[in-house]
Amino acid sequence: MNISTDPWVWLAAFLTMCVFSFLFKDNLLYQFAEHLFVGISAGYLIAITWHNQMYPNLFEPLLFQGQFLYIVPLLFGLAYFARFIPKIGFFVRYPIAFVLGWGSGAIIPALLQRDLFKQTQGTLLVPDAFARWDTGLWAIIILIGVICTLIYFFFSRERKGVLKLGSHVGIIFLMLGFGASFGYTVMSRISLLIGRFQFLLGPWLGITQ
Repeated sequence: MNISTDPWVWLAAFLTMCVFSFLFKDNLLYQFAEHLFVGISAGYLIAITWHNQMYPNLFEPLLFQGQFLYIVPLLFGLAYFARFIPKIGFFVRYPIAFVLGWGSGAIIPALLQRDLFKQTQGTLLVPDAFARWDTGLWAIIILIGVICTLIYFFFSRERKGVLKLGSHVGIIFLMLGFGASFGYTVMSRISLLIGRFQFLLGPWLGITQ
């Protein structure tokens, strides 16, 4: 055993044990680690936002390059703080309306292109789908899964015959998708847990290398 003498390693180990203490019950140590994490994350995000976005993209062009048109986004940003002053609180509506209007116009076409057209193209057009029998088989299974899943969410007609069969098959594909997503989530969390144990047994206690 070769216990670390690095104070930062001890601090990381202490905070890790504080988080693990929640397995016993909610306590002050866990709350301390939780609040510390949230506070540091918020401060780090504010600093990154200032140095990477606000200063180079707003204040530097406005103050040092004479691009006074940037006053408009500055005023829109300041209008958000009007929410804390009841008499001028209505000013917050203008930046919100602009963000929603501009964001909808910019994002909706991109989402349609990414989530609808590209997904449809990837489902129907598989390069060299039948060059190998297994690739062609999986392409057919994916196509059947997409069609049956869409049938499951089709409520305009009563489910009889082919629609009933397709909806049942769609449920199977949905459950497979949800199960795979849940399994991937659990696996990623277990991976984080293993990483913490490796840190405690390795760099901190020196039991393993």
